[in-house]
Amino acid sequence: MELRAVVATLESGEQDTVLKVLQIYNREKSQCFTFDDEEREERKKMAQLLIRFLERELQPSCQVTCLESIRILSRDKYCLEPFTTKDGLRTLSRHAGIDYSEELIREVPDLDVILESLKCLCNVVFSSPRAQGLAAEARLVVGLARRVKLYNERSLPHEVKFFDLRLLFLLTALRVDTRQQLAQELRGVSLMADTLELTLGVKWMDPYEVATEEGLLPPLPRQETERAMEILKVLFNITFDSSKREVDEEDAALYRHLGALLRHCLMISADGEDRTEEFHSHTVNLLGNLPLKCLDVLLTPKVRPGSLEYMGVNMDAVSILLDFLERRLDRGHKLKESLTPVLNLLTESARVHRQTRKFLKAKVLPPLRDVRNRPEVGNALRNKLVRLMTHIDTDVKHCAAEFLFVLCKESVSRFVKYTGYGNAAGLLAARGLMAGGREEGEYSEDEDTDTEEYKEAKPNINPVTGRVEEKLPNPMEGMTEEQKEYEAMKLVNMFDKLSREQVIQPMGITPGGSLAPMHSALRDAAEDRSSSDSDLGLD
Repeated sequence: MELRAVVATLESGEQDTVLKVLQIYNREKSQCFTFDDEEREERKKMAQLLIRFLERELQPSCQVTCLESIRILSRDKYCLEPFTTKDGLRTLSRHAGIDYSEELIREVPDLDVILESLKCLCNVVFSSPRAQGLAAEARLVVGLARRVKLYNERSLPHEVKFFDLRLLFLLTALRVDTRQQLAQELRGVSLMADTLELTLGVKWMDPYEVATEEGLLPPLPRQETERAMEILKVLFNITFDSSKREVDEEDAALYRHLGALLRHCLMISADGEDRTEEFHSHTVNLLGNLPLKCLDVLLTPKVRPGSLEYMGVNMDAVSILLDFLERRLDRGHKLKESLTPVLNLLTESARVHRQTRKFLKAKVLPPLRDVRNRPEVGNALRNKLVRLMTHIDTDVKHCAAEFLFVLCKESVSRFVKYTGYGNAAGLLAARGLMAGGREEGEYSEDEDTDTEEYKEAKPNINPVTGRVEEKLPNPMEGMTEEQKEYEAMKLVNMFDKLSREQVIQPMGITPGGSLAPMHSALRDAAEDRSSSDSDLGLD
């Protein structure tokens, strides 16, 4: 249908005729996501007329059809202006049932009208910074939070709940002030945790352990999974800085309550492997936001028949996280986005919980037996992680190195033993540990156990490559002293030329253990010796 004809019919304002014309337009454009530039002004005119038409007293069927047309037009980011005015946004939010006022939220009885309005608002808010600002001013998040709070009392269809949560996610993702408003003024963490509990259909067995009503762990149905993922995304937005700040006992209890629900999310599956992977990914992202002291809920559940026990602790959740990490490693796709959250989570858990660290070390860094191959060669989890230590992405290689370093109790000698000095050099240089030593940390003093194979091969292991290497013939064998001196000076001159031409920069290790240009390292070493001599009274 010609756009001009639709505009002309809207200008006439006759409800039955408008309804028929819009129904035809909606059928023709239902799958349209790209628009002709030549008709842009006509679409803007149509958008203005639709908002004005929607403000009239209309039958619900006509409202729904009108909103469907608005949803189609809202896909064109160049035609959003009529929807991003105060009046336009108020009209859409009123029909969505989330128009906030101090006294009440006006209820719209027709659920189809609510659903279409929510879809329109999602499109407009996603594409328009102006709409995002107006939504914050209109306090739409308050109206949404009030309706979410009533989910336990009112029977709303899945689609309405889903788009409520989707709009809440967009508002909190795109506006810091809205994020803070939901988190603080509206007690968003508690509200969304209760909503997640309702969606999962769980009951509390202990203060920080939940189970399903049936006691089994069946896959979460598709609709519940979709809503749960939206809830997890909203919670991620409003807890983004929680791990970086101190929390009081009341907040700690709330985060442990949430952590117990997240542990349950890890333990269950969704409808299909891909959906389960996505569900667990959102769960891992949110777990990484929890204050570190609240991660103990991952280990809280009692050991029951079928549980994975280690040192008397239930390690089911940690084992699932490790399996999740290995699947992401094997996939090798978008490593930064897919790996860093779970690596950071496991690293911090290992840093603060001794049982977690020892369990992970047993799985990731078992006692060395194969010392013939480089640490990065092979299909074991250790080999895969060591390969990441030289990855081109700085965040990826740092996270992998940090994880292994913590499993080694931040001991340089142990770290080099499992990864090789060449692979370890990046982290050691960044930490100022090139000369050896150990980071300060609260670790037990138990010793690393070496296998007989490692003890036997240890004298022949090249610390740089981390493996036993065949002894190479001495290239200077048979040379006279003069020939050796000539070759040595030739090498010195080559390095000197490369250095002067700034092809390379000779580096040295300072007394503090960090890398520095050679002249600086030598000067610092001389000053350090001079200071030591003065302290000994040798001046």
